[in-house]
Amino acid sequence: MSDYQAVRDNIVLRPGTGQGLYQRIFVVSAYSGITNDLLEHKKSGQPGVYGLFASAENDDGWFDAITRLLTKMHDINRRLFRNEAELERANQFIDTRMDAARKCLTDLQGLCRHGHFSLAEHLETVREMLASIGEAHSAWNTAALLRHDGVNARFVDLSGWQTTAHVPLDERILQAFSTIDLATELPIATGYAHTDSGLMASFNRGYSEITFSRIAVLTGAREAIIHKEFHLSSADPQLVGEANAVPIGRTNYDVADQLANLGMEAIHPKAAKGLRQNAIPLRIKNTFEPEHAGTVIAQDYVSDTPRVEIIAGSKGIHALELFDQEMMGQIDLYDREILAVVRRFKAEIVAKDINANTITHYLATNLKTIKRIRNALQERYPDAELDQRKAAIVSAIGSDMRVPGMLSQAVAALAAKNINVLAMHQSMRQVDMQFVVGEEDYDLAVKSLHGCLIEVHDHGRSICAA
Repeated sequence: MSDYQAVRDNIVLRPGTGQGLYQRIFVVSAYSGITNDLLEHKKSGQPGVYGLFASAENDDGWFDAITRLLTKMHDINRRLFRNEAELERANQFIDTRMDAARKCLTDLQGLCRHGHFSLAEHLETVREMLASIGEAHSAWNTAALLRHDGVNARFVDLSGWQTTAHVPLDERILQAFSTIDLATELPIATGYAHTDSGLMASFNRGYSEITFSRIAVLTGAREAIIHKEFHLSSADPQLVGEANAVPIGRTNYDVADQLANLGMEAIHPKAAKGLRQNAIPLRIKNTFEPEHAGTVIAQDYVSDTPRVEIIAGSKGIHALELFDQEMMGQIDLYDREILAVVRRFKAEIVAKDINANTITHYLATNLKTIKRIRNALQERYPDAELDQRKAAIVSAIGSDMRVPGMLSQAVAALAAKNINVLAMHQSMRQVDMQFVVGEEDYDLAVKSLHGCLIEVHDHGRSICAA
C-alpha cells in the first residue's frame, strides 16, 4: 500500500485479460507498520497505542504514542500527495479520526479511575476502534489519489466510524454497496469492518481477509485476488535463493490450510472457507511482476502429476512431551485433559505425536505460556514426566504427493546434511510431510528438501501454469 505508483500502474490500471477498469472492488490494508503502531507489533509484541493504553493506570504513554503515530501518518501523506490542497484534506481526514480516538481514550481513562467502572470491560471495543483507523487512512488516501489520476474511485468506509447501528458483517457490506454502480465506480473499501460481534474479537489480525472474502461472496465475484509484494513460491526465496524459488502456479485450498497451520497464511483459513464454499478461486499475485499470472488456489485442483509444491515451515516451536506409565489404555482421557489445558492458555497446536504412554504437542506460542501449561499439567498429573525443548517444523506440501519412496528420499536428503530428525508425520491423505528438527537446523532443512523435492524437476516460471 505504501507504493501507490505500483498499485496504480500494476493493479488498478492493468486489469486482467478481457477485464475493464471497473467491475472490480478493492479492499485495502493499512500502510506498513501502522496497525503495529495502533495495536502492538505482530511479531515482537511491542505495545502500540492499544498495548500502552491497556496497561496504563495513570501513565499517559499511549497519548505520546498517538502523537508520534499521527506525525508518521502525516509523513506518509506528504510522500503521497504533491498538491498542497490535497495534502491538507488528507491530513484533515486522519486528524479527525485520531483526535476523536484520543478524546475517546482520555474520557474512558478518566471514567475508569472511578471505582464503579472497569477498563477491562471496554478494552475489546478500544481495540476495534483503533484497528479501524489504519485501513480508513489508506483507503481514503488511495481513493483520493486515484480520483486525481482520472479514476472514478469511491471511498467505502466499512469501519462504522461514529455509527449508532451495530449490525452483522454481511449486512454492513450489503448496505455499503447497495448504492454503488460497479460499472462506473471503483470502490476502495476498508479492510476493517465494524460488526455487532466485533471482527477483531473473532479473527484478531486476520480481519481484513475476512472482509475481503465476504465482499467477494456477497457480490458474486468471479475471482478473488490478493496482491502481495512477492509470489506464493515453492519456498522462501531468502532461504533457497531467488533463482531457485519458483511460483506455485496452481494449488488448492487444502494446501492453503496446511500453510496456515504453519503460520504462513496465503489467506486466513476462515476467509478461505467462504471462497471455497462458493467456488470462488483465489489468485495470489506479485504486485511488482504484474505480467506473471501468479498462483490460483481452487477447490477442485489436484496436480496432474503427484509432486511437492512448496517447502514451508515454522521456527520457534515448543515441543511439550508428557510421559506417564499410567497412560496405557487411557490415551483418550489424557489427550482430552491436555487439550483442555492448551486451549485454556490459548496456545496454537501445530502438530502432535502419540504412542502408548506419551503425548507430545508441538506448540506455536511463547515460553511464558509453555511454562504455565507445563505447571498446570504437572499439577494435574503429579507422577508424569514432562519435558520440553525448542524445535522447528519443516513441511513438504502438495495437492497430491502419492509418490512411492518420497518420504525415504526426503529423510535421506536431511541425513546427508547431518540433520537429526526428531519426529516426522505423514497422513494417509498424503498432502504433506512434516519433519521436526532442531531450530538450528531449520534453514538447512528447508534448503535440503527444496533441492531434492523441487529444484531437481526444473519447473521453469511456475510449477503449474495458472
